[in-house]
Amino acid sequence: MVRINLGGCSSFVKESQYKTYEAKALEAFDTLIAENGAGNDFLGWKTLPNDTPEEIIAGCEAVRDSWKALGVDLVVVIGIGGSYLGARCAIEALSHNFAKLLYNKGGAPEVVFAGNNLSEEYVAELMDLMAERNSACIVISKSGTTTEPAVAFRLVKEFIEKKYDNASERIVAITDATKGALKTLSTQQGYRTFVVPDNVGGRFSVLTPVGLLPITVAGFDIRAMLKGAAQVREKLLCKCPENPAIQYAAMRNLLYSELGKKIEIMVTYNPKFQYLGEWWKQLYGESEGKDGKGIFPASVNNTADLHSMGQYIQEGERIMFETVINIEKSNRSVVIGTDPQNLDQLNFLAGSHVEHCGAMAQLGTKLAHIDGGVPQIEVSIEKIDEASVGGLFYFFEFACGVSAYTLGVNPFNQPGVEAYKKNMFALLGKPGYEELSAKIKERLSK
Repeated sequence: MVRINLGGCSSFVKESQYKTYEAKALEAFDTLIAENGAGNDFLGWKTLPNDTPEEIIAGCEAVRDSWKALGVDLVVVIGIGGSYLGARCAIEALSHNFAKLLYNKGGAPEVVFAGNNLSEEYVAELMDLMAERNSACIVISKSGTTTEPAVAFRLVKEFIEKKYDNASERIVAITDATKGALKTLSTQQGYRTFVVPDNVGGRFSVLTPVGLLPITVAGFDIRAMLKGAAQVREKLLCKCPENPAIQYAAMRNLLYSELGKKIEIMVTYNPKFQYLGEWWKQLYGESEGKDGKGIFPASVNNTADLHSMGQYIQEGERIMFETVINIEKSNRSVVIGTDPQNLDQLNFLAGSHVEHCGAMAQLGTKLAHIDGGVPQIEVSIEKIDEASVGGLFYFFEFACGVSAYTLGVNPFNQPGVEAYKKNMFALLGKPGYEELSAKIKERLSK
């Protein structure tokens, strides 16, 4: 389960202020539950933990098993934004830190990601890897024409078709149910397909096949992940002050609106959760950053970033607060030993678990940052496993809907992301953008 602690904010806010924003968050909760707010046609994610059909789960497992039978040891997942961040977050969180160095052909395939950049070196080096490995591909795109994944898929598809006689068995598409370039191609080529639901936006799609299929082929239990998300969902459906989503939404909006805290830093203390911060940044940045409003989402991974960003967080401009992900139990056990010479002066730690040292570093940082003027929200899970990761996904999605409605914006649109695309298409000479191309050339010539 997900738990929240607002104690790190108590010295910065008044109880009366919090009660005001708690009431606003409860009103926003009603809007989300009643499905009568802006963007209410994109609320399909709300029931996914409970309503995901068995045929989808079994279908993901069938792809995993069929590729295992083919000896596939490398899966390229092509997608951008919400089409890859959730899957990458889950896979990195659940994997052995050194899985690539412990590579075992009898285990799950290695999952790598493409279509999230336009780096020629990256694509070329991906081809180097595919040339050495037994490869398959999952391509994720609603339309099939988003530039970054479309470029990557054209190249990966061509590579697979040249290398393997059974290319169509090695490509799975996650796309629209009935229309679009990728759906048309999948029908023509006989690819297995999964559907991106029309009522689930990309950044909320990790518990659809968009996330479930890559997580499954990487060797993890999506049934446990959905069960963990369902348990958190049950808790979040309570309209009560103890609801952690309401608490999170109320406090972050209070810190933003009343105290001028314009930046929220997600803080993790386990390197496995680096991509939790990346997934969370898209979720909140794209959902709330509009209409001239919104908290800027950033992330750090401590204790490493205490030696880089720590100085600014401690003594820089006081425009930020922290949301710390607290993991209560380690999945492994390592005890620090005694050294007869004690040259490193660490014998006082002999017999201590490394995790104990980490916990004290986390607590010491919390006290220092609060003393330095940085409020802190703490979100806790018991340990890193499929159920907890699924629960975190659902918690932040639900809390995002409540928080954005509290802020007064539509959580489910993203009109601003199209601006760069129009300029890029004009600069690349895409048909239909001639007028804009001429204007850009004139602008650049000045």
